[in-house]
Amino acid sequence: MTRLRNYFLTGLLVAGPAGITIYITWSMVSWIDSWVKPYLPEAYNPDTYLPFRVPGYGLVVAVLVITLIGFLTANIVGASIFSFSENIFDRMPLVRNLYKGLKQIFSSVLADKGNSFKQAALVRFPHTGLWTIGFVAGATRGEVAERLAGGDDMLTVYVPTTPNPTGGYLVFIRREDVVVLDMTVEDAAKFVISFGLVTAQSADAADGLIRNLAKGIDRQPPPTDEPSTDESERPPHSVHEPS
Repeated sequence: MTRLRNYFLTGLLVAGPAGITIYITWSMVSWIDSWVKPYLPEAYNPDTYLPFRVPGYGLVVAVLVITLIGFLTANIVGASIFSFSENIFDRMPLVRNLYKGLKQIFSSVLADKGNSFKQAALVRFPHTGLWTIGFVAGATRGEVAERLAGGDDMLTVYVPTTPNPTGGYLVFIRREDVVVLDMTVEDAAKFVISFGLVTAQSADAADGLIRNLAKGIDRQPPPTDEPSTDESERPPHSVHEPS
């Protein structure tokens, strides 16, 4: 039974994360396909003349289209068309605010990677006596820094919520009240998403557990039907035979 238990635990540790990862990846690919494929002409959609669906075709088309847009925008003609489309958005009262906000977000995350989250830290939130994990975005700038007393020594910190880190709070804290952690932003995000159960040490421990279980399976002695005669293995209340 011990051998079967080790087999099951080893398989669960290996197949569990892999299965969930495959399921999430497959769901994302299917979601992108459902958005892209309906807009493709039938002549360029393999689902129209094949007896089965081609998963990921919509994702490939989306990547090619985005790359083509970037290539055209880098040229003079494409840049002119891009400027013309921006002027159209600027003339729409509600759309221009949404477009400018999204453009700034994408520019900050993708174009200027130097200003992305690079440090995880502990901050007192929501009040003194409680600590939570936050992501340091950098020094506070602009009007916020000018309005705050000691704004030159303030940090902008994003405090995520659990288990969904995309929702959270943007706070401005004095530099001396921020405790920078040694863990990476990725490890901190895993810590937040998992309700504090997953750390870098726990990931290493999981790998070590798999290795130990595998060693235990290999070293497990074969079962024997012969009873043991070693006196050290006698039960505590066994009676010794007289000599």
